[in-house]
Amino acid sequence: MTGDGRGAASAAELAFVGGKVVCPDRNTEALLVRGDTIAAVGTDAEIRQAMAPQARVIDLRGRTMVPGFIDGHAHMDREGLKAVLPSLAGAQSIDDILDIIAGLAARTPRGEWIVTMPVGEPPSYEDVPGRLKEQRFPNRWDLDRVAPHHPVYIRSIWGYWRASLPLVSIANSEALRRAGIDARTMPPAPSVEIGRDPATGEPNGIFSETNKMPVVEHTLMRCAPNFTQTQRAAALIDSMRIYNSVGTTGVFEGHGVAGDVVRAYQQARDSGRQTVRATLSFSPVWRSDESEDCIALLRSWGQWLAGRGLGDDWLRMQGMFCEADDSCERPLRSQAFPQTGWAGFHYEASVPRDLMLPLLAEAARNRIQVVGIWPDTLQTFSEVNKLASIEGQRWVVGHLSHLTPDEVKRAADLGVVVTTHTSAYLYKGARLGTERVRDLVPLRSLLDAGVPVSFGSDNVPPSLFHSIWHAVSRTEKGGAKLAPEQAISRVEALRCASLYGAHLSFDEARRGSLEAGKLADLAVLSDDVLTCAEESIPAITADMTVVGGRVVHERAAP
Repeated sequence: MTGDGRGAASAAELAFVGGKVVCPDRNTEALLVRGDTIAAVGTDAEIRQAMAPQARVIDLRGRTMVPGFIDGHAHMDREGLKAVLPSLAGAQSIDDILDIIAGLAARTPRGEWIVTMPVGEPPSYEDVPGRLKEQRFPNRWDLDRVAPHHPVYIRSIWGYWRASLPLVSIANSEALRRAGIDARTMPPAPSVEIGRDPATGEPNGIFSETNKMPVVEHTLMRCAPNFTQTQRAAALIDSMRIYNSVGTTGVFEGHGVAGDVVRAYQQARDSGRQTVRATLSFSPVWRSDESEDCIALLRSWGQWLAGRGLGDDWLRMQGMFCEADDSCERPLRSQAFPQTGWAGFHYEASVPRDLMLPLLAEAARNRIQVVGIWPDTLQTFSEVNKLASIEGQRWVVGHLSHLTPDEVKRAADLGVVVTTHTSAYLYKGARLGTERVRDLVPLRSLLDAGVPVSFGSDNVPPSLFHSIWHAVSRTEKGGAKLAPEQAISRVEALRCASLYGAHLSFDEARRGSLEAGKLADLAVLSDDVLTCAEESIPAITADMTVVGGRVVHERAAP
């Protein structure tokens, strides 16, 4: 047995016996939780001897216990938001959609907005409008038939929910009138198309955009209601329950969070309803593109944002997100500040490309952890390191889709941490060409080089068991194997889902593995992730999830 033995009993103890407890050095069969900490791991007999008489004994009945998962790029707040708006799921025709809208109109006071989820089937909303009988989207006149006295807006998806574009949103005549959109209205950007009646030039209510992050809802249709603070706060609680149900006990919000999301977390914490530990990267609002202004603002944050930032084991603000963006869409989305829609981060967190180097060099001097996305971030970090050392700061390269062997070595030399979204870059069949397929999410190469890799769900879907399966099987949606030599073992994949997630926030000594003295964050699984059929891994859920010694999710016995 490892741990403190009997010691002084806490007011609350949980003794797990009769199962498989997955530990770093060896698997065992039992574990003792005292207060918010793992007190001991060992055999059934050892744990029964160590536990207090009043301890709650939980018979695992042969089930497997793993460390609670830490999602390295979660966007957890979005999951609950999906239930805030009425769904169009199940609609197979325009008439089906209209029936749903008619029902909403009957329950909504005349003149009030009706805003729904997108057309299609969640979570990815594939094959639209092809899945509809008419093979087209409804238009303004269709919607007018059932809701002539309500402004109606069918929102677009968040573009990363599926692999293909365009994003489509739809408004009826009253919504267009309130938005001031008519035959003279021009698109706000080349990436936006306003659908029109070919005979009259009048808008038909259908907006298409070739952006992963919607522009229309922040510009042309800005008058349509968006998420309120009350909705965001309630949705975050629901999101935590969903993430707990798949064994997630912590998140690292590497893309940064906007002020309203921070407030939602604070409300959850203050009310005692937070069930997922959260490290939140700062999503800055750069009000100027002038280097001196941005650097001065960054220096003013240095005292609280540097190192591990501000907060505790439950809620922490640490580091900042930064991305280069010279597109015309950036200022357009920013017009809606402080509203962020599905994003949950400030669009002003991105900066023009020529500002990146001086800004990030100043962050390095102030020892502020920086999180970026896309592989070219690695080159930027390398250039910054020549101006100011980032050694020991664990800067993060997120959304990693591909790296060459030379880039893998550079990542190791810089001491960065990597997060990768395997649903997009492996399962959905990202392509580099046969000559470079080995560079696609090169997990084997990264781990062999000593680069910590954290799995991020990106909320599509929220379960990291999908990421584990992708990493082990290297199977894309069509069934092909993508660079199987880059596969990793199930034990290594578990480490990516847990311990390396803790590494992002400098917490690996406190959580991420089942060891005496660490925080009692753990999950009891519905199936054994180490031995079940490979194709069964994505369907695994948590029968029980514990965070800080508190049971936050428990599935009812069959």
